[in-house]
Amino acid sequence: MRILTKLILGFLLLATLLAITGCGYHDDKEKYQLVSVNVQLPYWQAAASGLRRATHEMGVQSQLSGPDSYDPQAEVAEFRKAVAANPAGILVSPADPKLMGPEIDKAIDAGIPVITVDSDAPNSKRLFYVGTDNDDAGELGGQVAIKKTGGKGNFMVLTMPGQANMEARLFGYRKAFAGHPEMKIVQVVDIHGQPSAAFDAASASLAKKGAEKIDGYLCLEASSGKEVAQVMKNYKMTDRVIIAMDTDQETLDAIRDGTIAATIAQKPATMTYVGTMMLDNIHHHKPPSLANDWKSDPYSPFPNFVDTGATLIDKSNLDDFIKARDAAANSK
Repeated sequence: MRILTKLILGFLLLATLLAITGCGYHDDKEKYQLVSVNVQLPYWQAAASGLRRATHEMGVQSQLSGPDSYDPQAEVAEFRKAVAANPAGILVSPADPKLMGPEIDKAIDAGIPVITVDSDAPNSKRLFYVGTDNDDAGELGGQVAIKKTGGKGNFMVLTMPGQANMEARLFGYRKAFAGHPEMKIVQVVDIHGQPSAAFDAASASLAKKGAEKIDGYLCLEASSGKEVAQVMKNYKMTDRVIIAMDTDQETLDAIRDGTIAATIAQKPATMTYVGTMMLDNIHHHKPPSLANDWKSDPYSPFPNFVDTGATLIDKSNLDDFIKARDAAANSK
C-alpha cells in the first residue's frame, strides 16, 4: 500500500511538472515563424536566436524567413508563404505597415495568431506589439545629442520614413529637442535600406559650411551609424556628433575610438523569445475569435504593448556590454 501511494504521488508530481513546463501538450509539428527583412543582418540573427531558444525549450519547430535586403514587397511575399503553411503563430517586423497590415488581418481572420516585434503595424489586427518603446529610445538619443553639443547644432537624420519604429524614434528626438530651440533637425534622409545611401549623404553633408553646417547625425536604424562613422574617419573629422542605433560590431568599434558618441541597444533576442512564448500560450488557449478589437477591450487577455527595453551604450559602459553579450552567446 505504501508503494502504491508513492507511485500515485510520483505520477501526480510528474503530471504537475508536465503542466508547468508545457511538455505535455506540445506537438513536434508545431512551428513558430519570424518574418522580417534584411535577415542576414546581425540584428536579425540575434532575433532568430531568441526564437530558437524558445522553440527548443518547448520542443517545437522554428523558422526565420524574409529577404536578404530591404525589400518590403518581398517581405509581404514571405509572410504570405508563412500563412499558407498554417503555423502555430507568426512574429513579424513590418518594414511597411501599410503593405503588411492587410496581410496580418487576413492571417488573424484565418485563425493564425500574429504579433509584431521590433516594428509595429498598429492599425492592423495584430494581437499586440513586443519591442522597444521607440519614442523613449529617440528621446534617450536626443538627450545625448544635447549634452554633446551644448544644446546647439544642426542635425541630419538617417532613416526609412514610413516604418513605424523609426517614425517613433524621430518623434522622440524631436520631443527631446523641443526645449532647446537651437537644436535643429535640418535634413531627413531616406536611405531606402541601403547603407551606401547613408555613406553618400554624410559625405555630401561635409560640403555644407557656416549656418548650413551639419553638426551631428541621428541614425535611426542599425546600418547608417557605422557608415557615417567611416565617412568621418576618411575625412579626419572629429567635431561631429553621431548617435547610432543597435550594436553591430563596427558600431561598437567606432564608440571605442570615439567616432560615435553613443548607440541605443535594443533587445532583439528578448523580443522574439518573449513573443514566441506568448504566441505558444495563445495557440494552446485560443479565444473563440482572434479578430476582436482587443485594443479597446478592457478585459482583453492580451496586452497592447510589451516593452523589452533599451540601453544607451557609450564608452563608459562599452566593456560591460560586450562582456554581457559574450557571456550570453557562450551560454547558448
